[in-house]
Amino acid sequence: MSRETVEPNQDQAAKLAELGDQLRQAREQSNLTIEQVSKTTMIQTRLLKAIESGKLAQLPEPIYIRGFLKRYADVLGLDGTKLSNTFPTDVGIRGVQPSWKDTPAAQLRPIHLYVAYILVIIAAVSGLAYLLNPAAPWGNRTTVSNSPSPQASAPSASAVPSATSSTSAAASPSPTALAPDKPVRVDVSLTSQSWLRVEIDGKTDFEGILPEGTQRTWTAENQVTVRAGNAGAVMVAYNNGTPTRLGDPGSVKEVTFSAEQQAASLAESPSPAVFASPSPVSSSSPSPN
Repeated sequence: MSRETVEPNQDQAAKLAELGDQLRQAREQSNLTIEQVSKTTMIQTRLLKAIESGKLAQLPEPIYIRGFLKRYADVLGLDGTKLSNTFPTDVGIRGVQPSWKDTPAAQLRPIHLYVAYILVIIAAVSGLAYLLNPAAPWGNRTTVSNSPSPQASAPSASAVPSATSSTSAAASPSPTALAPDKPVRVDVSLTSQSWLRVEIDGKTDFEGILPEGTQRTWTAENQVTVRAGNAGAVMVAYNNGTPTRLGDPGSVKEVTFSAEQQAASLAESPSPAVFASPSPVSSSSPSPN
């Protein structure tokens, strides 16, 4: 770094000596040490000593000296603005160019260190989380947490009639599938996309479009009504019976399964409108008499 050999300005040197002596006396009256003032003002002790001694050649540019004077005076309870404004800065003759460490930038705290600390903490937390659960990738944890487990959907082993019903209950997100002991159970699987509406005991439990491959289970106390916009794509099984196609492909059909109904194929069911539970065979047969 180039250094000039011009003699320091005498007016600046004289004024600095006067202000430095004033600040030194005020510091001693306040029973403060140079080190204590340095910690409070964040100004290096060698710069504070140069100010009190009036050594202009050991200080940076006049504009920076004025800033040091203001901070020093404010700490001692003096009027820092008024005191620092008495120091001339418009002369511009300096004996030595200041080094970088003498500038106010060198007095600032290293902000980049705080950023580095934050990055290290984030990396440490991420690494710890990976070590605690390395088998589950971050991308899949949300999906895993939202999927109902077979243990959560079955309160006890005695409440599940078979392994097949336990699997169906786990695969179905419908709340009614969590009660396999209800008298009416309808398992639905789709071989193609179809609109579907399901009513449980007279109240709509689901209405919307389900994609191909969907498997759902609904249970009820009295009856389950299934209405499909593409009946040929909907396979239904009543009370763990054999899955049967709900109707013809592309046709709209609605079927009601009741608690009094026996497990039978849908081919024997009435026309594709809502129908009540079938009456016992004896009531519709002619009397033997």
